[in-house]
Amino acid sequence: MKSLVVAGTRSGCGKTSVAVGLMAALARRGLRVAPFKCGPDFIDTSHHERACGRPSHNLDGWMCGRFSVEDIFARHAQGADVAVIEGVMGLFDGFSGSSEAGSTAEIAKWLHAPVLLVADASSMARSVAAMVGGYIDFDPEVAFAGVLLNRVGSAAHGEIASEALAAAGLNLIGMLPRAEEIGLPARHLGLSMGQETGEDMYARLADWVEAGIDLDALLSGLPEMVVQPVNENRTWSADDEHIPGPLFFADDSGEKPRADEEPDTPGAASAAPLSRRPKAHVARIAVAQDQAFCFYYRENLRLLEDAGAELVFFSPVSDKKLPEGADGLYLGGGYPELSAFDLSNNAGLRREIKRFAEDGRPVYAECGGFMYLMESIRDARGSTCMMSGVFPLSARMAERFAALGYRQVTTTRDCILGPAGTLARGHEFHYSVLPDEAYDLAGLYAVEDRKGPREKPEGFAAHNVVASYIHLHFCSNPALARHLVEACAS
Repeated sequence: MKSLVVAGTRSGCGKTSVAVGLMAALARRGLRVAPFKCGPDFIDTSHHERACGRPSHNLDGWMCGRFSVEDIFARHAQGADVAVIEGVMGLFDGFSGSSEAGSTAEIAKWLHAPVLLVADASSMARSVAAMVGGYIDFDPEVAFAGVLLNRVGSAAHGEIASEALAAAGLNLIGMLPRAEEIGLPARHLGLSMGQETGEDMYARLADWVEAGIDLDALLSGLPEMVVQPVNENRTWSADDEHIPGPLFFADDSGEKPRADEEPDTPGAASAAPLSRRPKAHVARIAVAQDQAFCFYYRENLRLLEDAGAELVFFSPVSDKKLPEGADGLYLGGGYPELSAFDLSNNAGLRREIKRFAEDGRPVYAECGGFMYLMESIRDARGSTCMMSGVFPLSARMAERFAALGYRQVTTTRDCILGPAGTLARGHEFHYSVLPDEAYDLAGLYAVEDRKGPREKPEGFAAHNVVASYIHLHFCSNPALARHLVEACAS
């Protein structure tokens, strides 16, 4: 198998269009493409899936740590001809300005995957070589497959930029013209979801990429990788950055595979099985899945299944009742504000969910799912739609984002996610806001961001419900999934 990271010099340079077009072009050639996304984004992965017909998975170094990133990659790259990993922001951007944690570069190094650097060449000529050279020299441990110039304005522009890169000894893989007419559609929170994008867009992106890149030359220059089978008996630890054992290695590296090495586990109390799926289901969890609720880390769902959950999916927009025999609910994020009228009109299901929560049955909700549990959602024009009413809160949509960034949470008391002191990592990004007095009801989570502890409380709890604006990644602490399934089973 071969692997490639499609990284950018910055956000907005066109790397998502390039990555999606590359995936579509390779899949069109009959190659089995395993797609991945660096960082916490839910939307880009939906386009990956449409482009190559295979589920895409997030690889996030800060939330998950090296052990889980390697496990996710090995698990889902199995059987592929090529893995294409889309980066996040600029190549070296991550959790902070002083480390590579959470960056695309970190993932590329962990996976030994060469980087195709996408550079926006608009408004530059020879200077593009200086910019690209800085990226390539910044960290000698990052391997590069080459440079792709995007938004080249003309043949003359491309000729000058190409000469500059050649003079600097930089490997130019291809050049792509400005093509605003085939850009992926966008809205608040980023691009529109892949499910809302027509098939012709992916074909056009594939044509665009193939016209500007010699794919045969690109693929032939990538090293062969061997992906080792996942060792289901390995264990996870909260100190997982220190657990040895990449699950794959380069054919020509001379390194021995390390999949059979024993990980360093600080002790049985802090270690949890990474994936030992029970023989029988112990709980049935209903998962909201439709156009309003579509933001889930796939590994969260897998870890719930590994812990014994049977997942059944339903639509709060269109289904009239909850799935039969549901022991718990998982309400993920998405766009409830765009379907607020339909959600409000589905009054029977709203009332059933409120009764479900008031009966003390477990409900876990994130961001959009949290909004659905409030009394109402008010859009930017002042229209109000009623929601489930589990929490006496009303969300108001703002014109710009209200919060964005990584979060580390510690539970302050026992809940369905674990005992007091349970630690997890996640990401927060939303446009809705709550009045300040609403946070008097919060406090389940003590939250830290890159600046340190936050004064504003987070995490709302009522009955057996846990809700928050933060999307937690269960790979940051797989015990979260186990505790949630146990709560549903009991």
